[in-house]
Amino acid sequence: MEQGRQLRSRATPIPGLLLFELPVHGDGRGWFKENWHRGKMLDAGLPDFGPVQNNISFNAVRGTVRGIHAEPWDKFVSLASGRIFGAWVDLREGPTFGRLFTAELTPGEAIYVPRGVGNAFQTLEDDTAYTYLVNDHWSTEAQKDYTFLNLADEDVAVPWPIPLDHCVISAPDQKHPRLANVVPVPRRRTLVLGADGQLGTGLRSAFAGDSTVEFAGRARFDITSEDSYRAVNWREYSAIINAAAFTAVDVAETPEGRAAAWSINAAAVSRLARTAVEHSLTLVHISSDYVFDGTAEVHLEDELPAPLGVYGQSKAAGDLAAGIAPRHYIVRTSWVVGSGRNFVRTMASLAAKGASPTVVNDQWGRLSFASDIAAGIRHLLLNKAPYGTYNLSNGGNPQTWFELARDVYRLVGADPNLVRPIGTADYAGPHTAPRPRSSVLDLSGIRATGFDPPPAAQRLAEYIKGLEL
Repeated sequence: MEQGRQLRSRATPIPGLLLFELPVHGDGRGWFKENWHRGKMLDAGLPDFGPVQNNISFNAVRGTVRGIHAEPWDKFVSLASGRIFGAWVDLREGPTFGRLFTAELTPGEAIYVPRGVGNAFQTLEDDTAYTYLVNDHWSTEAQKDYTFLNLADEDVAVPWPIPLDHCVISAPDQKHPRLANVVPVPRRRTLVLGADGQLGTGLRSAFAGDSTVEFAGRARFDITSEDSYRAVNWREYSAIINAAAFTAVDVAETPEGRAAAWSINAAAVSRLARTAVEHSLTLVHISSDYVFDGTAEVHLEDELPAPLGVYGQSKAAGDLAAGIAPRHYIVRTSWVVGSGRNFVRTMASLAAKGASPTVVNDQWGRLSFASDIAAGIRHLLLNKAPYGTYNLSNGGNPQTWFELARDVYRLVGADPNLVRPIGTADYAGPHTAPRPRSSVLDLSGIRATGFDPPPAAQRLAEYIKGLEL
């Protein structure tokens, strides 16, 4: 081993498989190394994979071979003694299926092996021991998710330094299938919760044709039910998109609504965050402009929450819970418009009837079309944007609800002067929840990732054209 080297990593031909050089410090007594140091490893390129179990494999004699196993977790492998020849084969579905990488490891090297990459080791010295961290607990149930490849497969053709017929190999490892008969490890999936709502419908369109994205309405997965969580094999998933929410803002001010809002918007999100932490998942959670009191003209992502009503309070609590997950995107929206019941559809229906509604003229913001929220979420996930909170509404100039209603009337061919202004104080009834005065969200964060939401006026015109009144 080379002493005095710097910690560094290098990529390999297999995506995600990283080879590390570890600093080893030695003298006449022996040597010492930091086998795993989270902060330093992250700086060197190791994913924050959240190890939960440490295992050691001791091999008594030179020529011991451990078979090519693709396991349902990520692992970080390094040597405590001896020397090995390692062979890694990509057994995940995709264009690199069957690709081989080999390297010799001493205590001065380590390797990060992502889920689905088969790994095998041949010891080159007696008394070789290696240790490995994994980010899920081994169990007999988990072993059912292993994928195997025969050590002597002719297509992959691992160049073993010691011929296999001179090696110690277990009976099961000698019986594993050739590459042609290996079923590729499927990619981990994304689970969309609340998939039957306005945003859920938008997400179905945004991810149309992507077989790795699953959609679950409340009938399949109730985020408030512990049974729903226990029924899922979370090892098969990489991300959760939580589009489920209690959104009846005024009903949330009633005793029954208050309990429902806190159950769905806060307590259930805490359970989702715990699931994300336990299984190293990415959690995408939808936030709201209602977490603010609206006193700021424009709301930044790092503005402290100051909700006015029960709905906003429950959403703010959910945001705090979601932020516990190391891999999280909190996507904050305002004035959502999609396939379900919403303000634009209501105004268009009134315009078609020649009605003359009163609409508040002292609350302003921007519309957020569900299709663009969904596209933004897809962008964050596919581009692996930095984790954190992102404001996401449509762009353009802010408007009041009154101005927006007039635009809807004009676009459907009705007289916009039929819409009459009213102040919030005069409009509000005894059971009306308080609303933020300004719901304008700063969009510089999402734009910095390369996603620029279209102007709200453009999307409004397109939406109106598609309505059947």
